[in-house]
Amino acid sequence: MPPKFDPTAITNVYIRCYGGEAPATSSLAPKIGPLGLSPKKIAEDIVKATVKEYKGIRVTCKLIIQNRQARVEIVPAASSLIIKALKEPTRDRKKVKNIKHNGSLPIQTIIEIARTMRAANRSMASNLTNTVKEILGTCQSVGCSVERQSPSEILEKINDGEIDIPAE
Repeated sequence: MPPKFDPTAITNVYIRCYGGEAPATSSLAPKIGPLGLSPKKIAEDIVKATVKEYKGIRVTCKLIIQNRQARVEIVPAASSLIIKALKEPTRDRKKVKNIKHNGSLPIQTIIEIARTMRAANRSMASNLTNTVKEILGTCQSVGCSVERQSPSEILEKINDGEIDIPAE
């Protein structure tokens, strides 16, 4: 028989879902069922936490569980922060497929996203310049441009020293 569950222990559970939508209870149940929580109630909490800022954008949610109470935090991901910064209209993910994110972001926004990623310890880079390069790579994969140029062109300018990134 497994050991008795300690209710005062803090448990972290991560789940990836679309903002403003309840994750499937079938994916929540095996993760939080053994902790004595209702998947339906947790799904409602996730919807409340994500509906305002991240509606329709795929985000990672961190559930912090203690004393059979769950607190929802949104873990920032580079792609979701970039798509949020593009300020695109929300769309129904079941009807609209293969979206092209063809907006343009200023370099200052990229630096702010990089700072957010460093503050949340989500970047493996040694300094802010390298974190900005990580974000530019994500811009490339998302399909948006930076300062009306390709992210790879901005990356080359940073490497050549034409664009200066602040220290922190």
